[in-house]
Amino acid sequence: MIVTKKKSIEEILKALGPASKIFIVGCGECATTCKTGGEKEIIEMKAMLEANGKTIAGWAIPKAPCIASQTKLHFAKNKKAVDEAEVFLVLACGLGGQSVLENDRNKRPVYIGCDTMFGSILDATGYGFFERCAMCGECVLNATAGICPVTRCAKGLLNGPCGGSNKGKCEVDKNKDCAWVLIYNRLKDLNKLDSLKNVKPAKDYSKVNRPREVILGNKS
Repeated sequence: MIVTKKKSIEEILKALGPASKIFIVGCGECATTCKTGGEKEIIEMKAMLEANGKTIAGWAIPKAPCIASQTKLHFAKNKKAVDEAEVFLVLACGLGGQSVLENDRNKRPVYIGCDTMFGSILDATGYGFFERCAMCGECVLNATAGICPVTRCAKGLLNGPCGGSNKGKCEVDKNKDCAWVLIYNRLKDLNKLDSLKNVKPAKDYSKVNRPREVILGNKS
């Protein structure tokens, strides 16, 4: 789950500038769940833009606009409205916005109506979003009982807590549990505390050189 938050209408209008005909693209997955790019939010955005003199050529909600085939499908379904648009406004994460740009044959301007925050898990209530993975390219979860110190430790420490941990809480934010106390307790429950004696090497940051890509099979 990629967490997004809405940009202010003032920021969006400033980005759009003099553009008058806009096609809005939402997201049927993450942004819908975050209440930033579902049907309700698109209808609200349409009303706000029209109140500020803009014309909405149309709108669409691909299930996942970051997937090229879904973006292209919705462009085809809404061809007349898409062709009329001067610009796109994407109510989704930065991945969705860049996918719209790359899949628009005419390479029209693409503007983003959301700020991309982080990758998260969604709790059982459907309202709690919690960052759990830094997508670092070198997963250590097998050694840390499924709890990520790269993400959940404020300092990203790989070999135990810092000296500032106090009563199980993080010195950076005393409202948050120390990741390494959580890891210790989990390893204890699994009877695997001996694994803490294995010193983990420094991370290989060459694995997070950006931009990264993975090609499955033959591009052709």
